[in-house]
Amino acid sequence: MGIGKRTSTRDKLLKTEGRVSERAQHFLKALVERYIREGQPVGSRTLAKDTKLDLSPATVRNVMADLEDLGLITSPHTSAGRVPTVAGYRLFIDTLLTVRPPSEDDIASLRAQFEALQDPKSLVETASNLLSDITHLAGVVMMPRHERQAFRQIELLPLSDTRVLAILVTSEGEVHNRIINTERRFTPSQLEQAANYLNQMFTGQDIKDVRKRLLEDLQNTHAHMDQMMMHALAMAQNLVASAEDHDDCYIAGQTNLMEFGELASVDRLKALFDAFTQKREILHILDRCIAAEGVQIFIGEESGYALLGDCSLVTTPYRVDDRVVGVLGVIGPTRMDYQRVIPIVDVTARLLAAALRQRECETEF
Repeated sequence: MGIGKRTSTRDKLLKTEGRVSERAQHFLKALVERYIREGQPVGSRTLAKDTKLDLSPATVRNVMADLEDLGLITSPHTSAGRVPTVAGYRLFIDTLLTVRPPSEDDIASLRAQFEALQDPKSLVETASNLLSDITHLAGVVMMPRHERQAFRQIELLPLSDTRVLAILVTSEGEVHNRIINTERRFTPSQLEQAANYLNQMFTGQDIKDVRKRLLEDLQNTHAHMDQMMMHALAMAQNLVASAEDHDDCYIAGQTNLMEFGELASVDRLKALFDAFTQKREILHILDRCIAAEGVQIFIGEESGYALLGDCSLVTTPYRVDDRVVGVLGVIGPTRMDYQRVIPIVDVTARLLAAALRQRECETEF
């Protein structure tokens, strides 16, 4: 399992790693672990106890001062202890962190959550919820992207008044439902006729091509096309537009972030929740991880997104048939428990990929 480094922070660390003594690294590791557990600045006396080294208070203070001079720790207040900086976290993760793989029982429990599910949407939602429940952070999972997704079948069913339930099945076996409000009431036989027309026109074609053709047909006037077929095209365009949108992701457990004092101000939480709702910037970060190998970690400013300056993202791609189709991970404070979170993200990606592969095999069968 590889842990990706962010370039800007890595470049800075290359200049400092050789200047951090083994003893200083030991102190940094103890400080980061204590801060992750308690969320409070760590003083020299506490650090001396944690490291269990027989050193004088003055020596401990000197080591702390060296770490601060190197930009690895900082003091949030003049009289407080010290907390890790982004560079301190990066050095800790890249050189001092020892991850603990989940137990066999934990893996079996995770695997069981996926076995009873069928469609990709349910699998993705489950993965997001599991990441959130296990880590007590926000779980985020990108919907799987497919190089080619074809139009397989559409069905139109009448509801009350002028509402129609449109159901689209793709070649990947995904089912997309949408309630469409129409200008007039249609009988079941009229909707069946419209669905037959659409299936005859588009079955087997790439969803992107179908959407393009629908837009072109709707923009042009067809004197020879009756009004029913025009309505059918409009309903199909409405449904296909949502089916083609694979840039969506599921985020679960946003409220878990309220438990961390450094994120708990009303204004900060509101801004974070707005970002989770819009998803645009979150998806942009996940897009950057599509081509990555193994686990990627963005600490604070490394994400390039100012709103996540106090947060870390731990992400990894998931694959189907050796092809990356999505990214999943967690979002939490920079003092998240990386030792525990990293292997959970990695294992969840493998289990989600296995569930998607199994479902594809069953669909083909």
